[in-house]
Amino acid sequence: MPKAILLPALTADFEGGTIEEWLKEPGDKIEVGDIIAEVSTDKAVIEMQAEHAGTLGKILVAAGDEEVSVDTPVAILLLEGETLAALEGFDPHQRDEADIVPGSSAATADDIERVQQGTSAADIDADQGDRVFASPVAIRIANQLGIDLAAVEGSGPGGRIVLGDVEASAEKQDLASPPASAPAARQSTVDLPPAGSFERMPADKIRTVIARRLGDAKRDIPHFYLRIDCELDNVLEARRQLNESAKDAPRISVNDFVIKACALALRDVPGANSGWAEDTLLRFTSVNVAVAVATPKGLITPVVFQADSKDLATISAEIKELASRAKEGRLKPEEYKGGSFTVSNLGMYGVREFSAIINPPQSCILAVGAGEKRPIVRDGEIVVATVMSCTLSVDHRAVDGALGAEFLQHVKRYIEQPELMLA
Repeated sequence: MPKAILLPALTADFEGGTIEEWLKEPGDKIEVGDIIAEVSTDKAVIEMQAEHAGTLGKILVAAGDEEVSVDTPVAILLLEGETLAALEGFDPHQRDEADIVPGSSAATADDIERVQQGTSAADIDADQGDRVFASPVAIRIANQLGIDLAAVEGSGPGGRIVLGDVEASAEKQDLASPPASAPAARQSTVDLPPAGSFERMPADKIRTVIARRLGDAKRDIPHFYLRIDCELDNVLEARRQLNESAKDAPRISVNDFVIKACALALRDVPGANSGWAEDTLLRFTSVNVAVAVATPKGLITPVVFQADSKDLATISAEIKELASRAKEGRLKPEEYKGGSFTVSNLGMYGVREFSAIINPPQSCILAVGAGEKRPIVRDGEIVVATVMSCTLSVDHRAVDGALGAEFLQHVKRYIEQPELMLA
C-alpha cells in the first residue's frame, strides 16, 4: 500500500511551513535520505529528507501553496512494485499505526503514546467515550483553546477534523485567544484609514513571526538604554593595513571589529553575556555573537559562535558567508539559533544612532551607528575625529545599569585600541 509523505517537524519549534520547491517529480525514484523538497519556515528554507524509499507517486501540496501544518500529507510515495493504479482509493489522511515509531520526525509525543497504548494515532477519546477523528495539530490547538472536539464537525476526508475546523469553531465560540487560564491576547485598537486609501498586503510567515516576537519583546522586556561614543580613527587605520597586507583574503569591515570588540568585552564582563527566561537568569558559557542581517523576507540573526576566540579574518569570512546564505534563505537552524548577544549595524545607511529591540532570551543588543567626522575636545583643544555612536539596549531583569556601563567601557576600549584585538 502507498505511504503518505507527511510534513515533518523540521526543527524543535516547527509547526508548519510552505513548500518552496519540489526537488523530485512524480515518477522519480527516491532513496532514504534524499532531499525531496525545500520548506520555508519562519526563519529560513530547510531541506526535507525522504524517510522511506520508493517512487514519488503524486504531489498533494504544490510549491508556493499556502502554509501547511506539521503532519499534513504533502505527497504520496509508491512502494516497490506498486504502480499508479495503487493510488486509486488511497486516502493519504488515513494514518497507519505501523508508520508511527519513536524517533520518526513525523510522529509527535502524543502519537507515540497512543501507539504504545494500542490506540489510533489520529483518533482521540472524547469525554463521552466516542472516537473523534482529528489531525494532531487540530488536537493540539483544540486543547490550547479548550474546545471539545466531539462537538466539532470535520471537513477533511472521512469527516476528519482539521485545523481549519478548529479555527472555525473557535471563531464561533469567540475563542480566538487562549482560555482564561492563559494571558489574554491584546486586541488591536488601530483605526484603519478610509477604505480605498490603502492596500492590504498579506504578511508571510516570516514577517508575521517577526511582528509577534518583537511586539512581545518590546512590551514585556523592561528595556533601558546606554549610549557611548567611540573614536574610530585607529580602527580605520588598522583596517587599512590589514586589508593591504592580505589582498587575497576577504576584506575586513568596521563591523567585524565591532563584533570582535563585543565578544572580548563579553568575555571580560561575563555578567552581560546573559539572558532571562521567565524567572530564571541565564549565564551563557560561550560568547556567541548574533549579527542582524536584512533579507528580502525580514530580519534574521546568524551567529558567530565562540567569537571571542576567533581572529578578525575568520569572523569576517564567516559573516560574509552567513549573510549571503541568509539573504537566499539558506541558513540552517543551528546557524541562527544559540546567540548570547546581538549586534545590529545601520551605519552603512548613514544612521547616526538608534535603539534596537532585544532579541530574547538574550539580555543585550548593541545598535551601531555611522562613523562620521565630529569635533571633539582632546587635551583641551578642539580637533576633528571619526566618531561612532553605539547604543546598548539592556534587559533590566538580567543586567543592571552599572554592569551594562562597564560592558560598554570595555567595548570602547577595544575599538579605540584595536591592537588589543590583534594580539
